[in-house]
Amino acid sequence: MAASKKSTKNAPAPATDARGEGDELHQRAGNGHPVLTTNQGIPVGDNQNSLRATPRGPTLLEDFILREKITHFDHERIPERIVHARGSAAHGYFELTRSLGEYTRARILSEVGVRTPLFTRFSTVAGGAGSVDTPRDVRGFAVKFYTKEGNWDLVGNNIPVFFIQDAIKFPDLIHAVKMEPDRAFPQAASAHDTFWDFVSLMPESMHMIMWAMSDRTIPRSLRTIEGFGIHSFRLINDAGESTFVKFHWRPKLGIQSTVWDEAVKLQSADNDFHRRDLFEAITAGDFPEWELAVQLFTEEQAEAFPFDHLDSTKIIPESL
Repeated sequence: MAASKKSTKNAPAPATDARGEGDELHQRAGNGHPVLTTNQGIPVGDNQNSLRATPRGPTLLEDFILREKITHFDHERIPERIVHARGSAAHGYFELTRSLGEYTRARILSEVGVRTPLFTRFSTVAGGAGSVDTPRDVRGFAVKFYTKEGNWDLVGNNIPVFFIQDAIKFPDLIHAVKMEPDRAFPQAASAHDTFWDFVSLMPESMHMIMWAMSDRTIPRSLRTIEGFGIHSFRLINDAGESTFVKFHWRPKLGIQSTVWDEAVKLQSADNDFHRRDLFEAITAGDFPEWELAVQLFTEEQAEAFPFDHLDSTKIIPESL
């Protein structure tokens, strides 16, 4: 019995092939096939052939698609992060409720009602990947938006300022906040001599220390923390005019924290308290939600501030 021929009426068109100058095959997505993108969301026409100076010439380092592909391969076995090693994350979406088209040409901040998929990671800073969820520590708050114009990373913490003014001090700060080098403890905590020596020699850290010693660093839940971009960023509109901006995530549940005795009991009872709370809330359909607020100011206003707004140890009071 002859085999019947299946209908292909609704099947996607096959990928189209083309030949390059060296007779190499270029495989390109056809109709109905998803577009391959780089990690930054840039469409890729061909990731099977390197960019060369001539058809048989040397490979060019300006081929960023090649570099990204090889770099990704080289890092498939990911070593533990030096900081922010302990994290929990979730998928979600961003929906704009008020257009900032007056200030920016970015579509994600000007197209009201459009839902943009995103991925958010929360983390502690000092502890390793196997440390507990509930120490007194700053929480990372990192969001990756998968926008129509490419991927946008808005990385920050749940504290609006930072310890240092110059990035050259960052390795020194982290070496100080990590475990004592001669005894490898305390884990996921900064209450030891090396860290306090650093702070005592770095007066610029005092603002951040006051935040770190507040209840902001012993949160009740990852769903009740704020998020801050910390740095000043710049928005550009269609006319080429710029406006400075600071980003601020505000939890719909409000800011909620524990007291120290509660934090200690939670740590002894459940090392995964925050991760479990986030997972169970999402599973139950009680989805966490934040409002993204912006603090906008002009270059002229920035010049009038009695401090440098690019100094990450300072905040701009909302009263200004």
